Amino acid sequence: VQLQASGGGLVQAGGSLRVSCVVSGDTWDTNAMAWFRQAPGKEREFVAGIRWRGAGGTITDYVNSVKGRFTISRDGAKNTVYLQMTSLKPEDTAVYYCTADRVRRIYVAKMPSSYVYWGQGTLVTVSS
Repeated sequence: VQLQASGGGLVQAGGSLRVSCVVSGDTWDTNAMAWFRQAPGKEREFVAGIRWRGAGGTITDYVNSVKGRFTISRDGAKNTVYLQMTSLKPEDTAVYYCTADRVRRIYVAKMPSSYVYWGQGTLVTVSS
């Protein structure tokens, strides 16, 4: 499974940005994806995750600091997960990584160690 993240860039505070992650390879082996971020000198942090089920329906989860501002979504036909970010703040500046989970859970995992597949990261910079 390969993940390719894109869409990062420079945006002013209060602005919006959408990052994308395309999954290729054995996509059948994944059932959830998430976005983590890592700012300089800080640990990698869970941002948002989405889990889908074969019978339909998805569950999502977010870190408190982005609730109401960020939205994670998935286009199954395109094997792509998006993170729409609005009302961006300078503290959102980080490298954003997409990741995929292969373990069947009933929740969205929030620990980096729960995820097997990782993309290369895309830098989001929010200027004040």
